[in-house]
Formats: sequence, C-alpha cells, structure tokens
Amino acid sequence: MSEILLTIDGREVTAESGITIFQAAKKAGIQVPHLCCREDLSPTAACRLCVVEVEGLRNLVASCAYPIANKMVVRTNTPRVYDARRLVIDFLLSDHPSDCMTCEKSGSCKLEKYAYELGIRQPRFQGEKHNYPVRATNPFYERDYNKCILCGRCVTVCHEVQYCEAVDHSQRGFYTKVAAPFDRSMQETPCVFCGNCVSVCPVGALSEKAGRFQGREWELQKIPTICPYCGVGCTLILNVKNNKVIKVTSDKDLGVNRGWTCVKGRFGFDYIHSPDRLTNPLIKEGDQFRTASWDESLDAVARRLKKVKEVHGPDAIGFLVSAKCTNEENYVLQKLARTAIGTNNVDHCARL
Repeated sequence: MSEILLTIDGREVTAESGITIFQAAKKAGIQVPHLCCREDLSPTAACRLCVVEVEGLRNLVASCAYPIANKMVVRTNTPRVYDARRLVIDFLLSDHPSDCMTCEKSGSCKLEKYAYELGIRQPRFQGEKHNYPVRATNPFYERDYNKCILCGRCVTVCHEVQYCEAVDHSQRGFYTKVAAPFDRSMQETPCVFCGNCVSVCPVGALSEKAGRFQGREWELQKIPTICPYCGVGCTLILNVKNNKVIKVTSDKDLGVNRGWTCVKGRFGFDYIHSPDRLTNPLIKEGDQFRTASWDESLDAVARRLKKVKEVHGPDAIGFLVSAKCTNEENYVLQKLARTAIGTNNVDHCARL
C-alpha cells in the first residue's frame, strides 16, 4: 500500500493510503475527540464530535470517515473546530439525564469526559426530553435509552461482529431510538446476550446488571485473565473491589478475542463466589470427605494411580483433558499419561 504525506496541526505525517484522517492523526500521536468511532467497527460519522478542518474545504469533515489524500492539510484544534465540538456536546446534553452521580458509567463515560474537557457545566439549550422506560427484563444488562446518544455502536457490533441483528435504529427525527424489532424485549429477538453491545456503549445507555451500585469505575482493580469456559482462550478483565469480582469486561487491545466475548465469558462468573464452590481439596475416607492439604491430596492421587498401574497395568488408567483448561495444561496432562503412566488412554470432554 502506498504512503501519503499530509500535514496535521503543522506536523508532516506519513500514513498509508486508504486510512482516515482520524487514524492518521492517532498514528501521529494526535488525539481527536470522538463518541461513535471505534477503529474495529465500520465508521458511522454519527456524533460529529471528531470534526476537523481540511484546507480547501468549506465545511468541517468527520475525521473518522474522511480518507486522507496526498498533501492534505488538516487542523484539529482551531477555534472553529472547538466551537463545533462544544455545540455537539451541548446538543447531546440537552436531552440527556443529569444523573452522573449515580450512573454506572461515571468515570468511563465519554460524554462525561468531553463535557468536562470542554468545560460544559450545563447545556445551553432547553426543550423536550425523552422519557423512555428502562428496559431491564433480561437477566444480564439494562437498556436506558434516555441516555442513548445514537452513536450506532451497538447496532454496528450486533450486525457486523455478532451477526445477530437484534437491534437497529427505529423511528425518525427526534423520536429516533435504538430498539429491537417492534420494540420487543431482548428475549424475543435473535440476541445471544454476548454483551458486546454493552462493551462498546460510550455512555450509560447499556450497563451490566451484575455490578450495579457495587463500585465506581475508579475504585475497581482491573485484572486480565483467561476465560475458563472453552479452548479459544479469550482474554477477560476482572473488575475487582474488596477482593470480590463484581463484573467482567474486556479490552479491545488484549487477547485473541480483541475485546469480543460470549455470554458465558462476560456474564457467567457467579460461580467464583458461590458458597457451593470447593475451596480446598477433599479426601474421601469411608463415606465421608475430609479437608486435606494440596500436598497430601496429590500424594494420595499418585499413590493410588501407582497401585492401579502395578496391579492392572497402565491401560487400566484413563485421562480426560478439558476445553476449560489451557493448551499448556492439556499438554502436561497428556505428557503425564503417556510418559509417566505409560498409556495412550487420553480423551477430551468435547468429544463426549
């Protein structure tokens, strides 16, 4: 792909042809404010917060959707651009609830972030506001479309990443909103509750039920881990407060999944703190189990496997590996079976 030379904020920048102004600016270390843009989704140019000046053009252009050209001159921080961005935030806040103090997204909300950076204490415009009921019938997340800014991210990810097409834009004009077909509940749609729409929402319109009122964004410790449910090995982010996992999120820059999850990975973590979960090894003596240390338990397993091998031969023993283990763990187990025990009786849970 050929390279193009352009100027952004007085700096000469070299970038590959075919990319957008937003991408070229980011590559050069110049941050352009944005709400609807995500580089792993098709651009919608819906919010108009990322507008910039391009020399020779009369109107400001949306940098997330405008391709670069050779010798293009771009300005991202002029008074005209600044005023346009303030106007965008003003319009959005004019029809947005002012409940930032109790909103689950506070601390990671992009609308809150840019209102703060632009010094907007309250919107200049007053008028009709939406008053949609909060949709909370599904067990995983809430939909509060009073906070929706119509960025289109959830629609794009549902159509282009998950291929469910469970939601889309409905109505027109002031009454436009994101909705399921015929405004049904999510259970009545093809939704698989992957939670990817929640992960891309830049405001509080979509939020996980699990972590509600259990911790603010700045209180949470973010711990990357590997999802235990299958062999894909997706990276998840555990949101921990007071040594308790209160919700699971993801990071588009981490792991083979690049931030995308399934319903089990994002929402199926209640087992972590279940009172029924075993937290110590148990050894059965007669009809009773007693708590034991790991050393004692492993010694007991090794002793009994050795006895079975001596009496009945190595092929009397079989090993079952699991998709819920890592590749490395499965490799070690089959190595134990074939080398230490001397049997090829190794099977996999996914075949059964």
